[in-house]
Amino acid sequence: PSRGCEVIKWGVVSCQPPPQTPRFQVLPPVNFTLTVSALAEVLLQWKPNPDQEKNDIVKYDVEIMTPMQQMYDTKKTWSTRRAVLHNGFSARIRTLLHYNNSEIKSNWVTAKLKAPPGAVETSVTNLSCVIYTAINNTASLHCTWLAGKAAPEDTKYFLFYRYNSYTEECQEYSKDKWGRNIGCRFSNTYINRGEIDQVVIIHINGSSKDTAIKPFEELFNKNAIEKVNPPRKVTVSLKQNNLLVKWEMPVSSFLEECFEYELNIYNWKMGYKQILETTLHSFSLTIDDTCRYSIQIRANRQSWCDEGFWSDWTEPLFIGKNQNVFVKVKLTGSNFRAG
Repeated sequence: PSRGCEVIKWGVVSCQPPPQTPRFQVLPPVNFTLTVSALAEVLLQWKPNPDQEKNDIVKYDVEIMTPMQQMYDTKKTWSTRRAVLHNGFSARIRTLLHYNNSEIKSNWVTAKLKAPPGAVETSVTNLSCVIYTAINNTASLHCTWLAGKAAPEDTKYFLFYRYNSYTEECQEYSKDKWGRNIGCRFSNTYINRGEIDQVVIIHINGSSKDTAIKPFEELFNKNAIEKVNPPRKVTVSLKQNNLLVKWEMPVSSFLEECFEYELNIYNWKMGYKQILETTLHSFSLTIDDTCRYSIQIRANRQSWCDEGFWSDWTEPLFIGKNQNVFVKVKLTGSNFRAG
């Protein structure tokens, strides 16, 4: 008998079609929408397809296409993503069903957010921001930028920063010769010194009676724009011709092992400077004890530990013989930076 047929009594042959694997229809989500929910944040929402079998256990593939490609999956019917939005945002989504150790996918559904209006080259350029942290755990934020090449002279720029769920507009601007805002200072912020790898969002929009000003956004890693505090309790001693410098790590939420240091040792008699590097908390050096020296130290985090900006130099400490050199000028890091 042919496959699927069975011989029963009296020579009667009964044929049945071969069993088949059930077919599952995987349908794409519906009502996929994108909404700007906060500065540089998009809320993605969708609903399961109403014609999808209710007892099917599904997940969703989400792909962010612009401004930066990213792909992930979720069992939820919503998701939020941080991204700069001044050039628009687009994403797509599909249903994902697992059955018998196989993965079945629906077609993609796509949604887009258009770029906000604004004339070309009117948005700010060269945005730079620095966070300064104080011993009392408060943090200030300083940002500077340049006006866009095509920004009219009457352009007014407005800066906002966002940290976690808190958003604030700048109240203290610096201006260029046309009176346009090109810098901002927040003396006190909600930026937490103790938090590591958080994001600081900067949004700058603008207005002009002549043209629409295009907004600009940038996301900064908090630690990457933090100016490190200087080393503490610096001491110098001289025994015969052996100079010993000691100090303590900066005020910081990071571990001691994170830090590196530069020493600036200046010989006033010879007019000679040395920039020396170390990851320790002390440094010894053989010197000419007939000369007078000034010593300064600054700190930064090492690259593997979220490198920020170098700290200011510590106040100079002097040691050695005067050799008729009268030091009156206050020393700064710019006096001694290696060329």
